[in-house]
Amino acid sequence: PGMAGAGMGDALTGIISGLIAQGYDTVKAARLGVYLHGLAADILMAESGIGYLASDVIRTLPAALFRLKNGKVSDSFQSVFYRDFPNEY
Repeated sequence: PGMAGAGMGDALTGIISGLIAQGYDTVKAARLGVYLHGLAADILMAESGIGYLASDVIRTLPAALFRLKNGKVSDSFQSVFYRDFPNEY
C-alpha cells in the first residue's frame, strides 16, 4: 500500500533513467532501479509505516545505496547483484 501513491512510477522512471545515463545497459538499469526503489520504500516503511510520498522514496535512495554497498541486504539479492554487477561496488 505504501507504493500506491502519486508519482511512484515517475520516481522509478527517474531512477532507471539516471542509471542508464551513467552507462548501465537498459536491462541492468531496470533491475537495479526496481530493487533500489523497493529497498528505499522498505526503509521508509520501517521508519514511518504507511504514508510516504514519492519524494520520500527519492530522499531515501542514499540509504538504500549504502545498504547495498555494505552488504546490508538479503543474501539472495546480494549474490545476484554481485554476479550481474561485479565491478560496480
